[in-house]
Amino acid sequence: MFLVSGMVQGVGFRYFVRYAAEGLRLAGYVRNRRDGRVEAYAIGTGEQLAAFRTALETGPHGARVSSVQEEPAPVEKNHAKDFVIANTV
Repeated sequence: MFLVSGMVQGVGFRYFVRYAAEGLRLAGYVRNRRDGRVEAYAIGTGEQLAAFRTALETGPHGARVSSVQEEPAPVEKNHAKDFVIANTV
């Protein structure tokens, strides 16, 4: 799981993340968090996840990413088929 900080809400970040994940053929989700960060959970190979992190660090035009934290997370089988934008937590 990745936690992205900075100016990442209200700038199309979740749509950018979904597009990047679909291009890398990742499964998972992206959602806003109430603390202002964006949470991105992705299932893929190490190479796919490294490319995904690079995309998260860049973000879309208008976003300003200050940090990307990576945290281990168990595989959630209910998110293993596609990549979606989920509800805020």
